[in-house]
Formats: sequence, structure tokens, C-alpha cells
Amino acid sequence: MSLVVGVEFCKVDSNGRFKLPVALKKQIVATDDVRFVIRKSIYNSCLELFTYSDFQKEVERLQANLNPYNPDAKRLFRRLTQANIIELDANDRILIPVEQRATANIDKDIVVVASGKYMEIWDAKTYNEIDNDNFDYIASAEMLLGNVVKGSEDL
Repeated sequence: MSLVVGVEFCKVDSNGRFKLPVALKKQIVATDDVRFVIRKSIYNSCLELFTYSDFQKEVERLQANLNPYNPDAKRLFRRLTQANIIELDANDRILIPVEQRATANIDKDIVVVASGKYMEIWDAKTYNEIDNDNFDYIASAEMLLGNVVKGSEDL
């Protein structure tokens, strides 16, 4: 998947399917492979949606960086690769597995947030409450990106 950007509000039907928004689908490199991989985020109460090929790259990166003989690394690898392969149906819908809908509290209204190489799928209510914690984005950007931004006058 090339860099994908955008925020789209969607509805999940009674079977747990949602239509992949056209604005996001157009950004995904067209291939014959319409498989995706969906997993629970370890950071947030959302799901992460990868193209199958990008998830393969993620697994290869994890295998290259995690020691399979370290119990903590093995546990982390297991958690990060605990996922489901899903396909777009003929109507460009994605079926979110029941257990994953439950872990992310997804019911009817969702928000699909493109985050570069994958998309996050949020319950709309949870997503709308993210910024209610008084997080200081400016201070965080200065602390975490300060050295990155210095010397980048073209930003």
C-alpha cells in the first residue's frame, strides 16, 4: 500500500460489514489481490487494517528484529501477528470478524483513519472522545519532533 491519507465515516451493517470508502480504495495500489489483514491495535481501542502484502512486510520486519528465543519477544510477535485475513466482497465491503468488533467496541458507526501504511478502524464514539483528555499536541510535537524539524525550513 502506498501512503494512504484520509478520514472517512462509515456504517457497519447487521452482518458486520462496511463499504471501503472510494476515497481510500483509490489510494491503494491496484492489484489482483484484494486480501486485507485486520488486527487489534496494541496502543488504542481500534483495529488496524493492512493490505495483505503490507502485512507480510510487517511480519518480515518483526521476524528480523525480534529474537525468537526471547520469551517476551515471542509473546510480542504472537500478539502482533494475531490477525485475520479478509477480502473485499463484490460490493467493496469488508467483513469485520465478530471477535474483533467486540474487542474494539464496534457497533454501527465507525471512522476509518488512514495512517500511512495501514488504516485504523474506530468505533465513532470512541474516536470522537480521543481529544477529550487535554493532550498537549504542541508540547508533544516539540519534544518528539523537535530535532527532526530543525533544519527543515521547507515545512
